[in-house]
Amino acid sequence: MSEYHITVVCLGNICRSPIGEAVLRDRIEKAGLADKVTVDSAGTGDWHIGYPADPRAAATMTTFGYELDHQARQINASWFANIDLALAMDTENFRNLQVMLNDAGTETELRMFRSSDPNLAHHEHPSSDLDVPDPYYGGDESFVEVLRMIEDAADAIVVDLSKRLS
Repeated sequence: MSEYHITVVCLGNICRSPIGEAVLRDRIEKAGLADKVTVDSAGTGDWHIGYPADPRAAATMTTFGYELDHQARQINASWFANIDLALAMDTENFRNLQVMLNDAGTETELRMFRSSDPNLAHHEHPSSDLDVPDPYYGGDESFVEVLRMIEDAADAIVVDLSKRLS
C-alpha cells in the first residue's frame, strides 16, 4: 500500500500543529501504522518560518513524554498534491485551507482536527465548537489543555486510519 500523508495545520506552526504532529506520530507508531502513514505540520502564516516550536509547547511535550523536533513551515496550494488528509486546528485555518485546496484542484480530504473526537462528533465542520484554541497568549496550562484536546482527537483519528488502511 502506498504511504498515506497527513498534514496538521494551524496559524504559525509553532504551537498547536507541532503538538498535533507529535501526538499523531506517537499514536500511529503505537498502532503499528508507521510504515503506512506519514505526518507533518505547517502553518498558514509566514512569520515563524524556520523557527523551532514555542518553548512552552516543547516543554509540555517533553513533560508528557513526546518527542518534538520541529522547524516551522508554511503551507501553500502546491502541497496538496502530496497530502491525503489535511487537519485544521480551527475554523479560520480550515477556511484558509479550503481556498488553497480549491486552487490546488486535488482530492485532499480536509477536516478539523477535533472532528474525530467522539465527544464532538455531533458538530458539523467547520465549527468553532471544534476549534483547538491557540495557547500562544496563554500560560503553561493552556498548552496542557491543548495537548489533552489533541490527544482525545488523535486517538479517534488513528482508529479511523486503522479501518481505512487495513
